[in-house]
Amino acid sequence: MNDFKFIDLFSGIGGFHIAMESLGGECVFASEIDLFARKTYKYNFKKTNPKLFNKNLFNDDIRKINPIELPDFDILCAGFSCQPFSQAGHKRGFNDTHKSERGNLFFNIVEILESKKPQAFFLENVRGIVNHDNGNTFKIIREIIENELGYSFHYQIVKASDYGLPQLRPRTFMIGFKNEGVLSSFSFPPKIPLKFNMSAVWKGECSREIGFTLRVGGRGSNINDRRNWDSYLVDGEVKKIMPEQARKMQGFPENFEFPVTNTQAMKQLGNSVAIDAIKVCGKAMIDHLKILINRGENRANTKNKGEWTELYSFLKVLNDKKLILADKDLNINNNFDCFNVTKVTTLNIKESSYLLEDDFILVKNEAIGSEKKIQVSDFLNSDVLKNLVSLIKSGSKTFSIPDFDLIANKLGVSIAKGGNSNQKSDIILGITNKEISKDNEGFGIKSYLGSKPTLLNASGNTNFIFEILGLKPEEIDNINSINTRTKLKDRIKKIHHLGGYFKFNKIETESMEYNLSMVDSLMPEIMSKMLLEFFLNRTNRISSNLESIFNKGLPT
Repeated sequence: MNDFKFIDLFSGIGGFHIAMESLGGECVFASEIDLFARKTYKYNFKKTNPKLFNKNLFNDDIRKINPIELPDFDILCAGFSCQPFSQAGHKRGFNDTHKSERGNLFFNIVEILESKKPQAFFLENVRGIVNHDNGNTFKIIREIIENELGYSFHYQIVKASDYGLPQLRPRTFMIGFKNEGVLSSFSFPPKIPLKFNMSAVWKGECSREIGFTLRVGGRGSNINDRRNWDSYLVDGEVKKIMPEQARKMQGFPENFEFPVTNTQAMKQLGNSVAIDAIKVCGKAMIDHLKILINRGENRANTKNKGEWTELYSFLKVLNDKKLILADKDLNINNNFDCFNVTKVTTLNIKESSYLLEDDFILVKNEAIGSEKKIQVSDFLNSDVLKNLVSLIKSGSKTFSIPDFDLIANKLGVSIAKGGNSNQKSDIILGITNKEISKDNEGFGIKSYLGSKPTLLNASGNTNFIFEILGLKPEEIDNINSINTRTKLKDRIKKIHHLGGYFKFNKIETESMEYNLSMVDSLMPEIMSKMLLEFFLNRTNRISSNLESIFNKGLPT
């Protein structure tokens, strides 16, 4: 964790960016919809992080994001939209469907966490989110993160003045970890003294040691008005705060510039995070993450049956050096030649490959430019493979198989599956027979050693996108406000009840749509109707589902 990657959602002008970068992080993706904030963000980070802008990784509308297309990262940071939860807003929470559906933007964060599964997250919001709607809004957030996503959840109301900055600014900090487990031990860091006071901010004698919370609106109240936040008594004179002072109160460096008007600059600073508070809590998060990673590395290597089967398949190919074709019942098909395997690429790690030569394996690691020759029979044979199958079959849930570790040590490399989410295949092979020769052919691995495998795993890869027709905009708002536990089913039924209907548009990922179309040109359309039939009428048996949709008719 001395060199980690993070994404910066609802990034504003980059408070999280500055704090996390100072801790050794690299921002690999950012998203901010406000045009003027985007201008300030790019102006200040284009030189230090050109890749973010050259590679088009500075997104505008978070609702455009397809999570699976994001670069891999370790920590998700988000000062997510606070209007629906603040005292100044309408207190509509997740039911805020006005204009941007701000209240539902939290679920975009959920989708990214679910898809990318980073090591940790750091969220920031207004203090009022904890008690909004009698605590129900915060309860929903916590339940989703803990129960649906499997992350731990720690929160604290933090003031900027708790961590060195002379500003009240109470905010709810939420931090969680993917693999913390039930014995969670993270705690927010202890408070520290002020680094400077408001007199240092004004460079004169100020009547207040700690300043008011910077806000977005309401400037110009009388200094004696209880709503005042921007007027201060300095050297006996009333002065109104400007970007120069606000920047220092939020912890931005002096070389941070605003290529916008003072009005916009004040708005941007009012919307930003207190950098020092983020930095101190962020360091505690990273230090704790190091402990979790070390604990995970020292813990027994546990996997489920499907994951163990992928490693078994890898070893079996190394031993057999061939692929035998069979029918669906695994009866060998003698009408076809088998494939000779000439090369195996380590699962999801393309830099390491194994060239197969008689009883030897030439292990090449292109990343470090090394290679070595290993005799297979020294550690692997048919009896070893049979034993591994027996161990996999007898395991339950997630379990460890020390024999795999012993083989990995003999092989001299790690055979664990890597984390390259862009690789669609489970294993990459070089194959050849009388008619075919492929150097890097991808194969999927389906295991019958446990429960029957699924053809498709639910993820962003399998999203079907529909256009909803026949409804008025206000009816869409009404539908989006449905937030039951079965909200997808209930929203679909509501659409039909109001006279709306679905028109299949596309599958979210082109590769998924292409693969289905290769089976049959109507397959995407058929599966889209199967989905609707399932949610509308709960016909979950494939035969009944297909009979129903074909009775209703499909386009030809």
